[in-house]
Amino acid sequence: MFQTLSCVCIVWGHETIEKTQDIRMLTRRTVLEGLACLSAAAPLNAVARTKHLTHHSPPARTLHAPAVHRNAAPPKPLVMLDPGHGGKDPGAIGVSGTYEKHIAEAAATELQRQLLASGQYRVAMTRSEDRFIPLEGRVELAQQHQAHLFISMHADALHDRDVRGASVYTLSSGASDAQTAALAQKENSADRFGGPAFHGMSPDVQQILSSLVSEETRRGSAHMASSVVGAFRNRIGLLTHPSRHAAFVVLKSAEIPSVLVEMGFMSNRLDEAALRQAVHRTQVASAMKTAVDRYFSAQPGLMTG
Repeated sequence: MFQTLSCVCIVWGHETIEKTQDIRMLTRRTVLEGLACLSAAAPLNAVARTKHLTHHSPPARTLHAPAVHRNAAPPKPLVMLDPGHGGKDPGAIGVSGTYEKHIAEAAATELQRQLLASGQYRVAMTRSEDRFIPLEGRVELAQQHQAHLFISMHADALHDRDVRGASVYTLSSGASDAQTAALAQKENSADRFGGPAFHGMSPDVQQILSSLVSEETRRGSAHMASSVVGAFRNRIGLLTHPSRHAAFVVLKSAEIPSVLVEMGFMSNRLDEAALRQAVHRTQVASAMKTAVDRYFSAQPGLMTG
């Protein structure tokens, strides 16, 4: 049963193991099983010695008994933040010339800082600089990182400049309203900067896109959207019916609950002015951190403390 340890010397006083064969072949499990076997066979003296090693044998190596970690905490959940647009894609351009891509990156960076400062999460960013990433690439990054939650951050523009307020969106084959349908079509066309354009999708393609998302992921996305709305209420102005859905390509991950947050609209002078202010972006990030906390508090087994 324990032939692989026939040349092992166990010195209990110093907790060492000497082995004439290549110690690298000795796995932690083999050591533990061997100790149990020898202990059960006969009590060991304070010191048990092996045969003297010949000059052809490799020098003895000393290993400390491996530590056994019981009830080790699982890794912290990973939140993937996705600042919209970037590089040659500026996103919406505000009434005073502010680029959406800069607002999205600044807000995502502040949210990253707050999440990391809490000590409860790991955080990754699809981009941390002004560069273009195709929509499919953003989804792939989240999957490669095995993210537990994906948050895409935006500040778009509408034809109606009187519309202002934050909103949150989840994936669906059909849009919840005409305004959201137009918004999804505009966001999906971002890939015109990187090659083949979406320029809207046929109903068949929308249905396929939606079917890729599992029901469990859909429920998680809806829960996160609800958490965002609840956290924003009374802190950040919201659209009427702020939780909406449409066929956003960037939200199509089958395994990762995903939401797209519009922090406001660059087409509205008041929203743009607010989003240009670091203090307002900090408030938005704080509300979003609250939403993340609420989301994971309802996910047993994901939080480490």
